[in-house]
Amino acid sequence: MRWTLWLLGIFSVAVAIALFAGNNDGVVSLFWPPYRIDLSVNLALLLLTALFVALYVALRALSLFVSLPHEARRWRRSQREQAIFGAFLDALAQLQAGRFSRSRKQAELAIKLQDSWKADDERPIHADQLRIMSHMVAADSLQALQAREARDAHYAALMDLHGVRPVPGVQAAVEGAQIRAARWALDDRDPVVALKRLDALPQGVSRRILALRIRLKAARLSGQTRLALETTRALIRHKAFSVVTATSLVRGLVAELVQAAHDPQQLRQVWDSLDPAERSTPQLAVLLAQRMCALAGDRALARGWLLPAWEAMLQEPQSFDQQVRGTLVRVLEDAMEEVDGAWLARIEAAHMAAPAAPDLLYLAGVACMKRQLWGKAQQLLGRAAPQLGDRELRRRAWVAMAQLAEQRGDDDAALKAWKLAAATAMTH
Repeated sequence: MRWTLWLLGIFSVAVAIALFAGNNDGVVSLFWPPYRIDLSVNLALLLLTALFVALYVALRALSLFVSLPHEARRWRRSQREQAIFGAFLDALAQLQAGRFSRSRKQAELAIKLQDSWKADDERPIHADQLRIMSHMVAADSLQALQAREARDAHYAALMDLHGVRPVPGVQAAVEGAQIRAARWALDDRDPVVALKRLDALPQGVSRRILALRIRLKAARLSGQTRLALETTRALIRHKAFSVVTATSLVRGLVAELVQAAHDPQQLRQVWDSLDPAERSTPQLAVLLAQRMCALAGDRALARGWLLPAWEAMLQEPQSFDQQVRGTLVRVLEDAMEEVDGAWLARIEAAHMAAPAAPDLLYLAGVACMKRQLWGKAQQLLGRAAPQLGDRELRRRAWVAMAQLAEQRGDDDAALKAWKLAAATAMTH
């Protein structure tokens, strides 16, 4: 369609010229004393057009001639830029391919080519970013080659460059270099330096997932469990872990804090530092209550820690496997040096709600035994002992049965119960 319009336009112009020039009898007279030159109007217009074209061509040729030095400088600049970008991209590709020596050489070649610029107006738009990234690629390659001094020299050079000529566009590159430097310290098994470099980051940068992952590894490597736990919580808020991984990490770190607590006061500080969601986790509550009993601390406090886990087990028994239920019952038994009325009522209500559950039968029997209800305790423990799937609970049930038999003077029943307890303890 466009070509059709062009043809129509050309034909229209040709028709207009033919109509104008075909019957044009006009004359143009030029006087140059003592001469007179007569020209037709058509010839005069043709000569003017030719003169305009000749003048335009001459001016364009002069402009091109004058711009030749500038074009030559631009061509040389383009060639240098292509060489620099080519060297940098080759260095990056060699780094990804694991050819660290070649990567370092190409990165240093890119830096050397950038030094060839003398005037600031000839610098490419992204010269600062390119120079910093070239230093970074060279430093990464040297890190892989274990050349720490040369690596640190490149890192210092890029940081000095940013300090001398701060440009907003290079901020991301500098932040990436700082995070990489922390990672290098971690690879060198120097978590203290890694944490110092992370602490030097701006607050927003230090909260990024990559920086938090490095902080977590450095904290664990340096034995700073509390810092590792705080960092893990931050990563969980960023959804950097799956639910299973997050639960396992938190449980392991809390377990380290619990094992490091050497008195009940330290253990209470660990409990106070937990989030509400962590306190309601049965495994963590059982772990802290078990440690509190081992440290001969406040058993009533330990029972209070176990209360959410106990209620969760009764409300959602399918979410508690046999091992977790057995551990909860054992720790609760250890925490019940004296059974108060509230816990006795809870245990009896749980037993009445699930009379066939052997672990609840056992716990009810232990509670009755502690309340000196010997007959009921013997009845409940006798029913529970053969059914218990948890080996330690079954051993404890037979030991309790033996103690009750000794108390009432039945030596045969006591001996039988002791043998069953010993056999249970020896099984694997």
